[in-house]
Amino acid sequence: MPKTAWYIVYGKPQKEELAQFHLKQKAVPTFYPRLLLPKFSRKRKRLVPLFPNYLFVNITLATAYYHVLWTPGVKCFVSFNDIPAPVDDFIVEHLMEQANSEGIIDAHTELKVGEEVRVSGGAFDGLIGMLLEVPDGKGRVKVLMSLLNRDIKVELPIHLVTGAWVPHRSHGASERAKNPVPLFP
Repeated sequence: MPKTAWYIVYGKPQKEELAQFHLKQKAVPTFYPRLLLPKFSRKRKRLVPLFPNYLFVNITLATAYYHVLWTPGVKCFVSFNDIPAPVDDFIVEHLMEQANSEGIIDAHTELKVGEEVRVSGGAFDGLIGMLLEVPDGKGRVKVLMSLLNRDIKVELPIHLVTGAWVPHRSHGASERAKNPVPLFP
């Protein structure tokens, strides 16, 4: 019996849940990791995809390729030289260990309002400011910076400031889950 492997499929924009639903109807094991962000206000979206437009499928490529490709919501497989690339089982297992049965990972931020942050990239690279608001659902923060003897409020992507969203680890996490794994070495 051929061995199954994890592959990444690219879904149509904002159709990941539709693709996952139809793949489950076809008995295809899927994993669609999402982050549950802390509550900031009632208007903001709290459940966001960890990898927007992407989900993982565990299949035997030779027998299930078209079965998956022709699923509503699926656009294509992530491929190299037109060959779908399998994902290391360890990476998917690591993500699954942090998620609940629905693929949701609780997240928290290490940043705190009033904290001094350093910008690392973009037009404000190397400058220091004070955090005014924790990251929102779009991954942006507001920082108060002193430029030309004036205080200005700047909105920046979270990846440009020190600290970021991190998975919340449970006390019973395995040893492997305690050590972060780079997805792209």
